[in-house]
Amino acid sequence: MRYLLVLALGALLPLSFAPFSLWPLGLVSVAGWFYILEKRTKNVLLEGWLFGVGKYGVGASWIFVSIHEYGNAPIPLAVFVVALFVGGMALFPMLNAWLYRRVRNSSMLANAWLLAVFWVAFEWLLTWFLTGFPWLGVGYAHLATPLANFAPVGGVLLVSLAAISSVSFAVAGFYAEDKRLPLSLALLPWLLAGSLSMFHWVDEGESFEAALVQGNIDQAVKWLPESRGPIIDEYLELSAPHWGVDLMIWPEAAVTLFQHQATDLLAMLDERGLASGTALILGIPGANRMPDGGIVFRNMAVGVGEASGRYVKQHLVPFGEYIPLENWLRGIIEIFDLPMSHGSAGDPQQPLLAVKGAKAAMAICYEVIYPELVREQAGRADVLLTISNDTWFGESIGPLQHMEMARMRALENGRWLLRGTNNGVTAIVDHRGRVRHRLPQFSAGVLRGSYRLMTGRTLYSRFGGAPALILALLCAVVFTWRPLQPEIAEVP
Repeated sequence: MRYLLVLALGALLPLSFAPFSLWPLGLVSVAGWFYILEKRTKNVLLEGWLFGVGKYGVGASWIFVSIHEYGNAPIPLAVFVVALFVGGMALFPMLNAWLYRRVRNSSMLANAWLLAVFWVAFEWLLTWFLTGFPWLGVGYAHLATPLANFAPVGGVLLVSLAAISSVSFAVAGFYAEDKRLPLSLALLPWLLAGSLSMFHWVDEGESFEAALVQGNIDQAVKWLPESRGPIIDEYLELSAPHWGVDLMIWPEAAVTLFQHQATDLLAMLDERGLASGTALILGIPGANRMPDGGIVFRNMAVGVGEASGRYVKQHLVPFGEYIPLENWLRGIIEIFDLPMSHGSAGDPQQPLLAVKGAKAAMAICYEVIYPELVREQAGRADVLLTISNDTWFGESIGPLQHMEMARMRALENGRWLLRGTNNGVTAIVDHRGRVRHRLPQFSAGVLRGSYRLMTGRTLYSRFGGAPALILALLCAVVFTWRPLQPEIAEVP
């Protein structure tokens, strides 16, 4: 029963994220996990792993859709691959639990802080280790709570720290004889978050009109050679009534010709954009032949008309845009054999795109989930753009989680964010992370709406999340060596 409870607590956590958005359940999950860790156990490694299996088994279930439906893998093979992934990701909560048990002490208050710091430290680890998979960070569930006010100060990791420390101090207070201090500490993040709402980190600038084109192209036919012409015709038809808007966006790989094959199309779009005063940003793949005869593919966004510049995706998706252990895995699943799975990353120091005299930072698809990657560009930009193709994940929860993470990037950096996708979620998000305009998923259409350029920078945009995390870690070290008060060694 104890193992089933741990598994259930892990599975409860993803219900706090989109599309469910039941954020209190995330706090219940953390509270229950803290209680379990404080009880005597001889199997903390197994329990930590089971918590992770529940967390990623539910929260990353959308991977199955990509592998089975679009990779055409048989169900047993798809289940095996997903189980392998979930079991591997569960190693991180397992190691987290083991380390926590190694350093915890007799003070429940100290342990409450240690739990929060260790949790957030592992969320940070997953932003870069083995290319990173920073999915299901607790802070994302709090975009609609006062704790979101911590995002412009220290990013999503500071939001996570505030949420986890609040609930862990509440649990510590439940077992303490004198409940005043722990419950006060539990309320403190919420009170601080409320006071932060009075700060205005950035200033609004000029307003512009945008048209985001959602083609809703079926992934099963998207990359077929015979689909290239019809896809272009679809985007031209959807765009026709909207020439003259300030900014138009076509999604990731909207054009499935390589850039060198699309010179006539790009020239026509450039001419049409200049004539109408429209800046067009569109997703298109690139291909370059190397001296050894091999071909390098690039996932790109280019500007035409009143827009200029080119952005090459920096952070590639493992197994989707490049294949680790390629000699072993190539050919097992069809998704591993797409042209773009031979991808090459762009330079980290790329110039920003220019949109009618403004500077625009671009993140292509998966890149928007990496806080620091977006922050490095956002500090030089007036507006954030992101293009994506979440069609790979069908009607699963994946695209809605992805959209939630994109909203956090807007809030962290104090910039409006325009998100153009193939079949959703296409949306315009303001500098507070609020969705101002949105198209329904799984239908072709054009989203018209206004956005603003922003000036000034948030604290997070200037300094990142490192200062807050270092301070939290130092406090954890102090608490470990000198407990606040010896209370309960083990919860009965």
